[in-house]
Amino acid sequence: MTIVPEQLTAASIPTRDEIFDAHRGGKLSTGLTASLSDARDLAIAYTPGVADVSRAIATDPALVARYTWTDRLVAVVSDGTAVLGLGDIGPRAALPVMEGKSALFKTFGGLDSIPIVLDTTDVDEIVETLVRLRPSFGAVNLEDISAPRCFELEAKLIEALDCPVMHDDQHGTAIVLLAALRGACAVDGRELSSLKIVISGAGAAGVACAKILLAAGARDVVVLDSRGILTPERGGIKAELAEITNPRRVAGGVAEALAGADVFVGLSSATLPEELLASMAPRGMVFALSNPDPEVHPEVAARYASIVATGRSDFPNQINNVLAFPGVFRGALDAGARRITERMKLAAADAIFSVARDDLAADRIVPSPFDPRVAPAVAAAVAAAVDAE
Repeated sequence: MTIVPEQLTAASIPTRDEIFDAHRGGKLSTGLTASLSDARDLAIAYTPGVADVSRAIATDPALVARYTWTDRLVAVVSDGTAVLGLGDIGPRAALPVMEGKSALFKTFGGLDSIPIVLDTTDVDEIVETLVRLRPSFGAVNLEDISAPRCFELEAKLIEALDCPVMHDDQHGTAIVLLAALRGACAVDGRELSSLKIVISGAGAAGVACAKILLAAGARDVVVLDSRGILTPERGGIKAELAEITNPRRVAGGVAEALAGADVFVGLSSATLPEELLASMAPRGMVFALSNPDPEVHPEVAARYASIVATGRSDFPNQINNVLAFPGVFRGALDAGARRITERMKLAAADAIFSVARDDLAADRIVPSPFDPRVAPAVAAAVAAAVDAE
């Protein structure tokens, strides 16, 4: 089954007026699953009939999963501190993005979700708020929360809540990157374990990407931030990451990191000079994922790299989180998982790669987000990983 990824062309790029018109009044509304056309319907859906259901749940709280939407509802949560490439723009300005995320959950995963933007950046306040709201949802998708707070928040929520929690900016990106690298390796006849990989950016996505690549078998991963290649002396989570990366103990900045490297992964807003691409190993791979402005223009990267990917929809090989998160949450909820584990994330990446495998090419290393096979394959793989835990 061949599904060609749909790319924006110059003629199909939406105008500013079209964008604002599409967002007018928001992008979400609630729909009904029960009929409300007459008095009998009203008596079933609301009073007096609903009281029977409420009494039953009061007696057996587990029945809430059967008789409410909680078991299939994802809370999409943000404090607006790291929205897209816009930075700290606050919860109200973040809401259109969270609404969009909810629309993607419904379209690609068949899951209902509710955007929740919080007017606090205090980690403990956010945790307390979501703990108190826990009876209303079945999983939490954290979104657009700045590093390093996002690491602490996710860890605390995983411990505090008895339901799946995932910060998509970290793990969704990591899952799709791993799938894409598997695809690129298959196209180029290479092994992940043989690659020298450079990750530019040590924020939420950079840390998660480094960890999942190592877990998948990569052996040589170098991570750098605006101050250069990470070393154990840096402190905090970056020191932890430095302990498990950079096995050749490369020192310096991006120039030193890229010399002889096979893969560049851009997860920062830094610009990558063209001359540094020339220092990479032959048949290099460039994943310039900053959005909307990649670290290096894809056409420039293609002069030096055999495979180029971006986070944009107007170039081939878009590394889009929508390939991962709908299926990950769907699979976790289908299996009744309490947590989203590393095994489940690796399974999701393998599932995305498996869908792409039959149609792989240098400009098609991941499936199209509109390929109807993706979310079901990811959900099934994640649910199977839960059963194997």
